[in-house]
Amino acid sequence: MKEDFYEILGIDKGASQAEIKKAYRKKAIEFHPDKNPGDAKAEENFKKAAEAYEILGDEQKRAKYDQYGHQAFEGGGFGGGGMNMDDIFSQFGDIFGGAFGGGGGFSGFGGGFGGGQRRAKGSNLRIRVKLTLEEIANGVEKKIKVKRKKQAPGVTYKTCSTCNGQGQVTRIQNTILGRMQTSAPCNTCGGAGQMIDSRPAGADAQGLIAEEETVSIKIPAGVVDGMQLKVSGKGNEAPGNGIAGDLLVAIEEVDHAQLQREGDNLHYDLYISISEAVLGTTKEIDTVTGKVRIKIEEGVQSGKILRLRGKGIPSINGYGKGDLLVHVNVWTPKTLNKEQKQFFEKMAEDENFTPNPEKEDKSFFEKVKDMFS
Repeated sequence: MKEDFYEILGIDKGASQAEIKKAYRKKAIEFHPDKNPGDAKAEENFKKAAEAYEILGDEQKRAKYDQYGHQAFEGGGFGGGGMNMDDIFSQFGDIFGGAFGGGGGFSGFGGGFGGGQRRAKGSNLRIRVKLTLEEIANGVEKKIKVKRKKQAPGVTYKTCSTCNGQGQVTRIQNTILGRMQTSAPCNTCGGAGQMIDSRPAGADAQGLIAEEETVSIKIPAGVVDGMQLKVSGKGNEAPGNGIAGDLLVAIEEVDHAQLQREGDNLHYDLYISISEAVLGTTKEIDTVTGKVRIKIEEGVQSGKILRLRGKGIPSINGYGKGDLLVHVNVWTPKTLNKEQKQFFEKMAEDENFTPNPEKEDKSFFEKVKDMFS
């Protein structure tokens, strides 16, 4: 089971963004690879802290995490998990300030961060995926065509002459505190350490070409409208030895003809005739897993709510399923023929037709209260 992000950073759930950033910086400095060379445990803690900050440091992601937990960012490679060192240093390098390398850079961990070559990351792509309630209830794998930039075949690169492939330029300055060495990304190559030598026709200035690709997206059951999932490495590629961006998938829930969603619960309006209400009946209704038949007891009252347990939407946290709430509505005819009208006139004074609610015939407000209990 994954650790709680708040516990990883050692903060309370009510912490401010400033407190979250401060806590992450403290953890990152504590477990930084430069301070713990060859320590696999420290490296793992370093990655965990970065993953926690990626979610909690973003208000929208934090709100989803607070509501749905880790499940909001998991399923088929989604979410903040599985971060590598390239992701961490490219995304959060500014958090460390000047804690390492004098000028905010990092000495050569894993082939060079700060003090060495910086691997660029490609831009993210965003798409919207429409899902039916049935797909949301059962989980689904979607194959989506995405136009993404890839490194063009035949493109070649050469070492940047300005930084000699280091990706950084170093300067030494005389200050009142003595000689200080600072480093900054190379302006010529943007910190990549290399430049395009030649590129084929059709490639852009970075040696990339747009191609359509079919991406398989596994969407877990229980997602909600507006939720954003992430498919790592399926965004635009970066030039040279850079890291591909991510594909961000926004969920759009399609309205159902009969069912209304409320969290993990579903609502169904069932209309029956006066005769059916008096005599009882059976009805076939839609659910997200197919049709089911339900029994309506004789003498049912309009407004009765029948609860079909476990026939709703699975919790995205994995805590069971919601229910299907069937709202019984007795349909009163608006027009009657002479014979029908005479029957009801005759029954108007009959004691069996006189309203006489019992304790089990709850008021509207009590029924609403029960729905959420």
